Amino acid sequence: MTAIRHNDGVLDAARDCVLAYGVRRTTLTDVARRAGVSRMTIYRHWPDMRALVADLMTREWVRVIDGLDLADPVRAVVAGVRGLREHPLWRKIVEADPELLLPYLLDRRGTSHEAVLAALEPALGDAAKARAVLLVAQSFLLSAPTMLDPVTLDELDAELAALLTAYLGPGAASEGGAEL
Repeated sequence: MTAIRHNDGVLDAARDCVLAYGVRRTTLTDVARRAGVSRMTIYRHWPDMRALVADLMTREWVRVIDGLDLADPVRAVVAGVRGLREHPLWRKIVEADPELLLPYLLDRRGTSHEAVLAALEPALGDAAKARAVLLVAQSFLLSAPTMLDPVTLDELDAELAALLTAYLGPGAASEGGAEL
């Protein structure tokens, strides 16, 4: 995985500011004040708010996937989608600043994508399958709210598990893996 610039105090402060105000309304000055450091300290590591938020998102999304047991890739992917969907930072960005996600959907892979692929490729044994699974999971993460009514998120998650089990084969999930 590509290393992100780490300063957990600053990243924690950025997370708190984004959760309180949204990305567009958060400034490096706000983050510096909350972190108890000077703006120059932040500028030494991040040239602008966009770079700081990118590293914050990477840290937070990687934390979600780090705890997943990829011995059962189907369960892990569904749990990862759920974990991200429920993550306060994810919810705030989708609610207040969804355009921030567009470059990662249309133009380039982000560091978080690279981390997911680095975890999935060895678990699945195939780079193309890992990418296909990531694309499917990403669509369930981003678009599931548009498909609610009359179905629930739990029902869509069960469908994601069924899709992944069918795609990856019966050995990809433990017995009952599709019934999440």
